Amino acid sequence: MKILVINGPNINMLGIREKDIYGVETYEQLKKFIQMIGEEKKIHIEHFQSNIEGEIVTRIQKAYGNIDGIVINAAAYTHYSIAIMDALKSVNIPTVEVHISNVFKREEFRHKSYIAPVSIGSICGFGIYGYKLAVEALINEYSKEK
Repeated sequence: MKILVINGPNINMLGIREKDIYGVETYEQLKKFIQMIGEEKKIHIEHFQSNIEGEIVTRIQKAYGNIDGIVINAAAYTHYSIAIMDALKSVNIPTVEVHISNVFKREEFRHKSYIAPVSIGSICGFGIYGYKLAVEALINEYSKEK
């Protein structure tokens, strides 16, 4: 099984930005944490991070036919990117939306997600542990399809 983990704008600044919201782990620590999960579960994990919406759309499109599941933290793009939503719809790869913070405890504009309607589920508020839950959800979904 191959899972693509996509992180959007400012996720590369983890450990630096708003530690009270996003925690103290760095982006590199997040990637290592997810890689350990992949090794433990014997699955292949690819990482992609971009601050540019079009690059995220292009990476989703390249996943078609090559990736079995997507974990996506579209960050701010979650709340307004129809382009990312359409890309996810077009490739039809099982996707889990993840957010480090509990977006529902934050500003009202963060309560709307364009990613959730095209995902099999959404996870928020559990810090980087949410990525583990997302990977496990995709593994579970994949095993149901086989």
